Amino acid sequence: MKRILAVAAIAVAMAAGGAGAAEHEIRMLNKGEKGVMVFEPDFVQAEVGDTIRFVAVDKGHNAESVKGMLPEGVKTFKGKINEEFVLTLDAEGVYGIKCTPHYSMGMVMLVVAGAPVNIEQARAVKHPGKARGVFEAIFAALPGH
Repeated sequence: MKRILAVAAIAVAMAAGGAGAAEHEIRMLNKGEKGVMVFEPDFVQAEVGDTIRFVAVDKGHNAESVKGMLPEGVKTFKGKINEEFVLTLDAEGVYGIKCTPHYSMGMVMLVVAGAPVNIEQARAVKHPGKARGVFEAIFAALPGH
């Protein structure tokens, strides 16, 4: 009986560990508060283990990692156009995200999971068109950076 209770206690503890994770919803829009072709919001402060749910409110959008803007060890990702995509934050750091067809139009966003350990590497990445200015504004708004 004690063994069964111990196993049950471990199972409850493991389930509770994931219970603290938050889900953040990002809307992919043709037009939002900051203009056309936007992620809303375009910045999320999260924790490792949280999920980011990208919702295709308007057609023609996806969420894809920006080369050079992921924490060490995190695999690149690319959601399908017009489909919801869920990203689990597996490592601490900065995650740069773009909409593939609207990258140069400035449809980008930033997620920071825990501490921005790779911020200098992420800031050094070059971007086309309006994406450059959008990322500069997001980085400038980060506390202490």
